[in-house]
Amino acid sequence: MSAVRWGRGAAGFGRALWPAGPPGLLAEEGALGGVWGRKRSSTASPCEQDRRKDWGHAELLEVLKARVRQLQAEGVAEVTVKRVAVPRAPEAGGAQPARQAKAGAEGAAPALSSRWAQKLDNDQRLMEKRKQRLEGKLQKHVEKVAWQKQLRLEPRLLSRKLASQLQHWEQGTPRSPWEEQLAQLLQEAPQRLGGKAAAAPAVRGPESRLEGQQQRLLSFFECCLLTGHLPLAHHVLVTHHSKSQQRRLLTLSMYNMVMLGWARQGSFKELTYVFFMLKDAGLAPDLRSYAAALQCMGRLDQDAGTIRRCLKQMAQDGLQLQGLFTAVPLGAEERAELLRAVRKAKPSFTPPRLPVSPPQVNTSPLLRDIYAKDPAVSYPRLHLSLKELQGLFRRQLRVEMATTITVESVEKVPLLTKEVLHARKTLAGLRSRWKTALYQELQETKESEAHAAQEGRLSLFPYLCLLSEKEVVGMLLQTLQALPAQGESLLFLAHELGLRVFKRKQLRNEVQELEQRYSEYLHLLASDTQVEEPCLPRQRWEALGETEAPHEQPWPTSVVVQLGKQLAEVLVRAARMPSSLAAPRSPATLIPVLYHVYSFRSFRQIGILKPHPAFTQLLETAAERTLTFESTDVPMLCPPLPWTSPHSGAFLLSPTKMMRSVEGSQQHQLLLERCPPAELHGALDALTQLGNCAWRVNGRVLDLVLELFNDKGCPRLGVPAPPSEAPRPPEGRQAPKGCLLPEVSPAEKAEMRRELARRLKVAREMQSLRADALYRLSLAQHLRHCVFWLPHNMDFRGRTYPCSPHFNHLGSDLARALLEFAQGRPLGPHGLNWLKIHLVNLTGLKKRESLEARRDYADELMEDILDSADRPMTGRKWWMEADEPWQALACCMEVARAVRAPDPTAYVSHFPVHQDGSCNGLQHYAALGRDGAGAASVNLLPSDLPQDVYSEVAAQVEVFRRQDAEQGVRVAQMLEGFIGRKVVKQTVMTVVYGVTRYGGRLQIEKRLREIHDFPQDFVWEASHYLVRQVFNSLQEMFSGTRSIQRWLTESARLISHTGSAVEWVTPLGIPIVQPYHRDSKVMIKGGLQSLTVSSSVDTSQKPNTLKQKNGFPPNFIHSLDSSHMILTALHCYRKGLTFVSVHDCFWTHAADVAVMNQVCREQFVRLHSQPILHNLSRFLIKRFCSDPRTSKSVWVSRLMDTLLSVPKGPSTWSR
Repeated sequence: MSAVRWGRGAAGFGRALWPAGPPGLLAEEGALGGVWGRKRSSTASPCEQDRRKDWGHAELLEVLKARVRQLQAEGVAEVTVKRVAVPRAPEAGGAQPARQAKAGAEGAAPALSSRWAQKLDNDQRLMEKRKQRLEGKLQKHVEKVAWQKQLRLEPRLLSRKLASQLQHWEQGTPRSPWEEQLAQLLQEAPQRLGGKAAAAPAVRGPESRLEGQQQRLLSFFECCLLTGHLPLAHHVLVTHHSKSQQRRLLTLSMYNMVMLGWARQGSFKELTYVFFMLKDAGLAPDLRSYAAALQCMGRLDQDAGTIRRCLKQMAQDGLQLQGLFTAVPLGAEERAELLRAVRKAKPSFTPPRLPVSPPQVNTSPLLRDIYAKDPAVSYPRLHLSLKELQGLFRRQLRVEMATTITVESVEKVPLLTKEVLHARKTLAGLRSRWKTALYQELQETKESEAHAAQEGRLSLFPYLCLLSEKEVVGMLLQTLQALPAQGESLLFLAHELGLRVFKRKQLRNEVQELEQRYSEYLHLLASDTQVEEPCLPRQRWEALGETEAPHEQPWPTSVVVQLGKQLAEVLVRAARMPSSLAAPRSPATLIPVLYHVYSFRSFRQIGILKPHPAFTQLLETAAERTLTFESTDVPMLCPPLPWTSPHSGAFLLSPTKMMRSVEGSQQHQLLLERCPPAELHGALDALTQLGNCAWRVNGRVLDLVLELFNDKGCPRLGVPAPPSEAPRPPEGRQAPKGCLLPEVSPAEKAEMRRELARRLKVAREMQSLRADALYRLSLAQHLRHCVFWLPHNMDFRGRTYPCSPHFNHLGSDLARALLEFAQGRPLGPHGLNWLKIHLVNLTGLKKRESLEARRDYADELMEDILDSADRPMTGRKWWMEADEPWQALACCMEVARAVRAPDPTAYVSHFPVHQDGSCNGLQHYAALGRDGAGAASVNLLPSDLPQDVYSEVAAQVEVFRRQDAEQGVRVAQMLEGFIGRKVVKQTVMTVVYGVTRYGGRLQIEKRLREIHDFPQDFVWEASHYLVRQVFNSLQEMFSGTRSIQRWLTESARLISHTGSAVEWVTPLGIPIVQPYHRDSKVMIKGGLQSLTVSSSVDTSQKPNTLKQKNGFPPNFIHSLDSSHMILTALHCYRKGLTFVSVHDCFWTHAADVAVMNQVCREQFVRLHSQPILHNLSRFLIKRFCSDPRTSKSVWVSRLMDTLLSVPKGPSTWSR
């Protein structure tokens, strides 16, 4: 029983004991009464009360300990008294009868005395720890206050006039309030300083490019405001302003950001300081500057005269009062305070309502039908009721507010042996200690960075404060858990950790307003509700008064990497484990869990963080079955938010960009924001439509895949093998140590090194594939009984992708087979035929046969199809021979259910049927160039039988091979019988997308290695030979498209020589810019190693001419490809179809394939009925050749000549 429990009841007994103690302790009676006596009211702060309580406990223990020593010295009689009083004290507060006290006292006295002494020692140690923690908190508080006092708020001005005014006003503050000083200061013309100071930047609009250090400064100020460190932001602003070289980096938006922070706090003196610096820098206040000043006046309830002078000066600067309420983004509270100040000077002022302009409509002729008013149109609805969708919304909201989600791993459950249980217990203990160590390391790191910021440097301090320490610790422990055994690049880890902090800090918290608006929005999608007028999801959301999400400024890549590197180093320092885990007989010391080593990857030496083998073994033994994902990396549990702007859509709380790009790049976002909103409607609505498709998991296929996955995998079927099946390092004479033997020749040593490197590479690839499959299958199992959605965005060319990276329909054959539509549709009269045709297409057979022939072929194989569906692993396994085996198996199961249904036409099918383009890139080139021969090869012209361009190229390569074989070329002779459609397909498909001969050779090499009968010693030589013949065949077969490629390449080369990146606008109005610039490198020094961050998206660097010219032809074709997909998606949605795409492969229900095919063909013809190349030429001339300042440039003249010579197609084209 602790002293605290019996202290109150034994108060009288305690007083009786005090005289025996040291005399000095008598003075503490009041403290004891305050701690253990009856509660009393106190004016002390909670912190002060806790401190008094702790000191009282500590002093009481000193008293009792001294008394115990005295009793031990005096003998048994005194101990008996103790024994009498203590047990009865908690109940009655009195003493036991003397007879009971005396019995048995003598024998128990020594043991009782020992237990008392031990208890008191333990309690004293506990109090000492609490005392130390309290002292530490007090010390940190004192240091924080002292640190803030050391931050400089008064500016150092370079203008002597402004400096003297500031000094005069500071001295005359009692008679000259700061508000009046601000009004006078606003009347001062901006100072145009001479010398170096005159280089202060001019006013920059919202489209300004903030590169390098300017981006870093802006993100630093933003983080300071988000984390409540406004004095620090002001201090750094003052420091930079006082130095002419650093002041050049400051922009008006930076001054405004700090002013707005002071305005929110009502700190007018500090706000005026910033105005002094703004004037000193030669900048003129804008609407945001005045909004900050007036908002602060409103908070302080200042007199009307000062406000009038401020408004008068604003008018003289040419700024409209209404603009404060329409052009400046303000929160509700800020807007109210601003209005309060304005009405004090102008009581009758009424703020203008936000302009409610009529809905803008896209004017593109290609989209005219999409946005035409038609009351009869019937957009598709979901199969779920409003109540179900609202419940799903609440589930998704909880997931996003938690920021992470933990799912069960699908790896085989181990037997709970003693070893497994012991390993899990050990891991739990280690993680507990690591949490404590990580907290301490984070605090020490923050202190160090805070001192650096105090010196005016751009430290990481505000970035480290963005997330709570609990969040950061959890994130670091997740990183440690997921680290592969072979380690990971420090640069990669740093980038990933920095990005995770950036994404989490963007989490919006407007839950109540969002929930109300989203519930109204669901009336458009739910199966049991109606809306007044059919409309698109974006139109519905905008009609509900959607508040635009604030646009987040991206962090520079160097900041992201530096922050991640700092966190990685915190993890390295904190994560330690007992050496006994690695060597049981070693001394009991702590060793690092992570080691920093250097390794060669692709002939480059890189730093790697590698886990200790003992820790890896501990994880394997524990075999924990949980995986943690970011909430934005998994599918959504409710329909995504409709896309309404370039930075508003998809997830509920986590901001997502419409156009994904390399972190730190702004050029795409700036182009999109500069673009008229209506021009983006096609892209926004298509992304929304793709994301609104509801999915579910194909459970039967998942069960079969898991069975193989937890056995030994099956690489032939795309199920990766476990690491235990990876090739081991050679043994015996061929082992790595064999290189040291003197009799081994240099050639043998080189071969042994190559073999070792090959095996290590294969092991790494197997580990990567296994982890990817584990994530995908675990998420599939987690979502097995759920309906879910895949929000989409696009890359800079306009191609669409799901936001969820691990589980989506863009993956491999296995990934696609796991998914099916959540909303079914009856097959109807032709749906079963389309299922059969689709199944034959998946086998890779009958590529050049008619649709009827493929359907008949499926009927012939019906016995095998049904056998595959019923006994996939024990039957004839016909499905395993297909090109896409898992999708073929899923289709077999669907066909079997349909043919066995009482009425196949009424069978509700959830299976997605695909319609793939015939080498879509070549189709676009043939249509652009009106190349009749090429068009026929890719099914753009009517034909009795479908054409297969890959087979044609393979046949042409075979002709070349046969000719060379007759002339005795050895490699041509070795390739006899091995040149097939599959060998050349990937290379043919990617040639139009810019694949080089080197890349094509790697593709062919991979295909040849998959052919077991082909002699592997000839793979390298054969791949070189085949890639050359494939390129020759394409040049001979598609000569009409070559002129377009050359024209695009030459145009891009000349544009980059003028100093600009290539830009264009797609036929649907989406602006595109190629992000290829010369590398800008930033060195991040210190810590484990120096990191060099290389970025090719820095627009301050010159364009990379090689990448610009090589990238333009394939990127332009990709933009046409995406335009065709968007048109098809929107028209299918208008017709009520479920539609998704994998670039040029379109998916829908079997019953709707015919309608989708018709829409696809119609939109392709409509797209290429536009003068695409001439429109491109006109845009490029206007963009790059119309500036009179550069019109005399030689490069511009050549570019003009090139752009005017638009290629003309051959006359053989006919539609």
